[in-house]
Amino acid sequence: MLIQIANLLLQVAVSIVAGACLLRCYLQWLAFNLASGQRNSIGAYLLPLTNWIVLPLRRIIPSIGRFDVASFVAAYLLVLGKIIVLSLIVGVAPFAASWLIFALIDLLDLTLSGLVGLVLASVILSWVGAGSQIQYLVSLLVEPLLAPIRRVIPNLGALDLSPLVLLLVLQVLQIVLNNLK
Repeated sequence: MLIQIANLLLQVAVSIVAGACLLRCYLQWLAFNLASGQRNSIGAYLLPLTNWIVLPLRRIIPSIGRFDVASFVAAYLLVLGKIIVLSLIVGVAPFAASWLIFALIDLLDLTLSGLVGLVLASVILSWVGAGSQIQYLVSLLVEPLLAPIRRVIPNLGALDLSPLVLLLVLQVLQIVLNNLK
């Protein structure tokens, strides 16, 4: 029971912070200005949550073009730390290579789960919160993923099936990842 509680608490904490690091990495890839100075911008929430781990890593690890390597490595290290702590709590013998691979698979799973959440939020906000600032941000994040699908799927007028296709692709990828675990 205590192991399950520790797993839950660690999973939630790491998912929030590592997910924020991944979002920071993705927003930099999209050339989104996080330091816009507005109190209600996403940067006002994202930067304080991630600066403690990303900024020290940035001193060692530079970005590669628009790819924020430090944010990605921060997310990876958080997931790896979670796996190591849980392994030690359970009493599993340390085996570094399996931890590294499992952390990568777990990070990819976290990324896919975040993308599923963004697609669902985009669909719901397109119905409910059309024109809102949050709907604009979510659409900005999801549009680069939907654009290639929209080029392949025929236009059905008001019915856009591209989010459904993207959700199916993401779910298939999650099934593949879960089978790799």
